Amino acid sequence: MSKKNINFETIISNKMPKVETFNRKLVLDQATNVFHNKGYNASSMQDLVDATGLNRSSIYNSFGSKLDIFFECLKLYQTQAQEAFSKIIMDSKCPTYAIEGIFELYLNEITKDKENKGCLISNCTAEMGNQKSSITTFLSTNQDGMIALLEELIKNAQEKGDINVTKTSKDYALYLFSALQGFRMTGILINDKTQLRSIVDTTLQNLK
Repeated sequence: MSKKNINFETIISNKMPKVETFNRKLVLDQATNVFHNKGYNASSMQDLVDATGLNRSSIYNSFGSKLDIFFECLKLYQTQAQEAFSKIIMDSKCPTYAIEGIFELYLNEITKDKENKGCLISNCTAEMGNQKSSITTFLSTNQDGMIALLEELIKNAQEKGDINVTKTSKDYALYLFSALQGFRMTGILINDKTQLRSIVDTTLQNLK
């Protein structure tokens, strides 16, 4: 019997973990810009190649499909938002200041958004809310988390007497979540800070 030649270098290289030679966070930021500007459905793999400077095989090997990289972009965007909310809450003297701070954060993001891109997660909800089960689950979980955060802030504010008890904390949390979503969408068409602040003041006035 003849012995087969064994290529040990190939065997070893196949078992070696793949090392990424690029900044993953930077690539996700670049991909996020693509999805933010064009939406998921209108974005192509070539758009991602052009934006990141990676070839198709590198993107597929490191992230998977277009949906996979989009999902990572959503999660990164969510994490950044959660960190911003946490800082606002920690820096606020009371729950009502924290709620106002969240609206102020959105207002500043809208006025700085000169390209009128809107919120990536809000845009995704409008575009893909019922298209992919994994995306729907992500959006629902994100919504539940945001509503729970608002409900806790409102409950604490009601206990302090800073927010009325005409409605339950859950009712007001749903109201504010809906208001925030609408505020981000409105901000795509209205960029005037005075008008936007009037919307915020009117919204929060119902809590007093």
